[in-house]
Amino acid sequence: MIPVDQMRVPPWKRIEDLLLGIPLAIVALPVLALVGLAVVTETGTPILYVDERIGAGGQPFRAFKFRTMVKGAVGHGLGRLTGVGDPRITRVGAFLRRWSLDELPQLMNVLLGDMSIVGPRPTYAEQVARYTQRDAGRLRVKPGITGLAQVSGRNDLSWRRRIDLDLAYVERLSPWLDLTIVARTPAIVLRGIGLYGKTGVTPDYEPDETV
Repeated sequence: MIPVDQMRVPPWKRIEDLLLGIPLAIVALPVLALVGLAVVTETGTPILYVDERIGAGGQPFRAFKFRTMVKGAVGHGLGRLTGVGDPRITRVGAFLRRWSLDELPQLMNVLLGDMSIVGPRPTYAEQVARYTQRDAGRLRVKPGITGLAQVSGRNDLSWRRRIDLDLAYVERLSPWLDLTIVARTPAIVLRGIGLYGKTGVTPDYEPDETV
């Protein structure tokens, strides 16, 4: 847990999340509906993948994504890892991952107050358990849909480099930095930078048993 006096939760951050999140959610509604239909048509329900992640202050919350893997994926293939050409990823899922559309339901997390538009990506409890005291500094802010590490290379970066960038974001926190990151995000998504990293494998995982 992060002491309250070490948290960075300026009032403007929540205002920013609502000013950006509400219009984005409204604009995304038709896309959300179409993607949901595509997922259920190909592989049935559940449409969403709901997973426990660690948020601000070390508090757990339920993060939402569109399901992109087949049912029972946890017991097959790379287990907790996914890689390029992973057969557990559905056709619709591969498309969603390529264009980061699987993350759209996290707009609901933003509106609920569990996440921000911009911040370090939400992480797993087992990853937090390996944090040093310095690493835990990334938990001083809410996790985000996009962030400084994401627009700097995503999974092409080493785990340590991503942590360093997240910590730099926490220290430099400002509306201007957030808007800069938001403006840089579309180009990263369009170019498909860092989807699976230089090794072709990323720890992004969907154990459908927890849905």
